[in-house]
Amino acid sequence: MATSNRKHKKRAAGAKARQILGDLLARANSCPYRFTARPRVFRDLIVACVLTACAIAQTHTTVRHYRERIDDTPPEIAQAEDAIQKNDFTAAETLLKKAIDKDPNNYQAWFDLGFVLNRLGRADESIAAYRKSVAAKLDVFESNLNLGLMLARANNPEAEQFLRAATTLKPTAHIEEGQARAWLALAHLLENTKPEDAFQAYRKASELTPKDPEPHLSAGLLHERQKEFSDAEAEYKQVLTLDPHGTDPQSTEAAIGLTNLYMKSGRLGEAELLLRRLAAERPDDADIHLQLGRVLAAQGKKDDAITEIRMALKLAPADSDAQRDLAELLVESKKLPDAEQVYRGLIKGHPNDAELHQLLGEILLKERKFPDAQQEFIAAVKIKPDFGVAYGTLAIAANENQNYGLAVKALEVRAKLLPETPSSYFERASALDHLRDYKQAAQYYHLFLDAANGKYPDDEWKARHRLVWIESRKR
Repeated sequence: MATSNRKHKKRAAGAKARQILGDLLARANSCPYRFTARPRVFRDLIVACVLTACAIAQTHTTVRHYRERIDDTPPEIAQAEDAIQKNDFTAAETLLKKAIDKDPNNYQAWFDLGFVLNRLGRADESIAAYRKSVAAKLDVFESNLNLGLMLARANNPEAEQFLRAATTLKPTAHIEEGQARAWLALAHLLENTKPEDAFQAYRKASELTPKDPEPHLSAGLLHERQKEFSDAEAEYKQVLTLDPHGTDPQSTEAAIGLTNLYMKSGRLGEAELLLRRLAAERPDDADIHLQLGRVLAAQGKKDDAITEIRMALKLAPADSDAQRDLAELLVESKKLPDAEQVYRGLIKGHPNDAELHQLLGEILLKERKFPDAQQEFIAAVKIKPDFGVAYGTLAIAANENQNYGLAVKALEVRAKLLPETPSSYFERASALDHLRDYKQAAQYYHLFLDAANGKYPDDEWKARHRLVWIESRKR
């Protein structure tokens, strides 16, 4: 059974950076924050919309609550903001272009247009509009940040330039938080290319927002990827210190990361103690129960592990990783009917997963449900025609079902995909023997005996017995 958390490992491999950058961009473009015409361009909600987790829930009505209409705001921009408030982005685009026609250097209009075009799904044009906004006024934090995030989403290397620029500029409001998010975005961008710069950026972000666990979690994940395990452990522990009661989901991920480190270093007892404490504090956290189950399984405490993973599935019934782990544990515990039930449920949700059909087929073989097993192996090879292992088990099931022709065909395909084994020789010899192709059967019995070397005593006795009979017929 895999004892490391699959989700954690995927995120640690780089998905986290893409996710956070995407989240920042989504926040930037889910809230129609606007400029004023004064030097202090944005009001408080601008940064709130772009940079805080509650931003997604903000609406244009909320924006207008903070917004101060002033006499010198071009009427087209004011009208465009009203249109954005109503999600009428097409009308807003028309009005903003009118404002730009009157003043091609109006950075406010270009910024708003960048937002509108992104909401209309025209990312390239949105980037171009944000570029115009930055070009018209270089020292605006929010326009540099949004342009950098848009470029990052487009995998454009210029993103670094604008995110770095944002880290040197002053947000209109929520200054420390805004600057921290700029550093955080830059750090995520640099993880794969400039890890040392990324660590420095995470440190800057944590200094600006010392109560935010995100920089520590991301730094921990990056340290883990760099195999700097002691540094990763320190960062994960810092996350748990900042959120001792587990109110932030990031603390769960830090706990999983920390227990993975413990498991890698053989500190399973420490991992179990940590997870049991967290499970008691957060009884409704499915990930904690799942990770505890994996730690218990690694210690050979299979019954306790099954209990924890079942608890995780009560809380998150659709978690296919937990279902797979449970099924593997049930097989190891020889609870085959229960394992069969779990795999059948998984196949309902993932009917085109060849591996699941194969695993179910193997359970059915052990339960001596040979016709059902044969059908699962056939399904597996139909989905994945180069699935060599499945052809071998299909041959076993077919032989048990007296479908000897199918067994021979399956083994012929297997031989093209995988090296022969003593078992594959024996299965083919047995099938050919039943088909009365005694010449080829004898050849494969001999190949089996040469390869078996005393490791398969029962089958070796059968092979020698059949060879005596077959070779006596020649005399």
